[in-house]
Amino acid sequence: MATRLNEHYDTVLKAKLKEELGYSNDHQVPRLEKIVLNMGIGEAAQDSKKIDSAINEMTLISGQKPVVNRARQSIANFKLREGMPIGCKVTLRGERMYEFLDRLITIALPRVRDFRGLSPDSFDGRGNYALGLREQIVFPEINYDDIDEIRGMNVVICTSANTDNEARELLRGFEMPINT
Repeated sequence: MATRLNEHYDTVLKAKLKEELGYSNDHQVPRLEKIVLNMGIGEAAQDSKKIDSAINEMTLISGQKPVVNRARQSIANFKLREGMPIGCKVTLRGERMYEFLDRLITIALPRVRDFRGLSPDSFDGRGNYALGLREQIVFPEINYDDIDEIRGMNVVICTSANTDNEARELLRGFEMPINT
């Protein structure tokens, strides 16, 4: 079963981008490759329950179990030892990726306080877009009464676009609210 955004890309957006960007082959047209969600939990070094709650929240948001990020080296000033959990991340591809992007654009971003659109400067030069959310409670899957702490998360949208302008047109085709 294809998601709404996946069908939109296949039926409308791919042909439109092919014409606008002047490509002769369908495989040259930019497409979404993956979406990476990352949540850093620095306090997890002192309290192991924080990493468990972050994993549960990330699982609810993404529909997939996250991988725990561990410290690579010890840092005495941060009371951090090598191997301690300091965050979690999820890589979404395929149906789950399109489903998450749909929920992000239509539900989560409009619920952000004082939202005036996304920054056009958050492209990395190779066609990938990164954005940060300050609160995980903008997602409807998270029950406000069940959370112990408000946490932010990073969302990186990786595309096959060669330039930032191609990626910008692709994301605008998905109705991503990027300011001009």
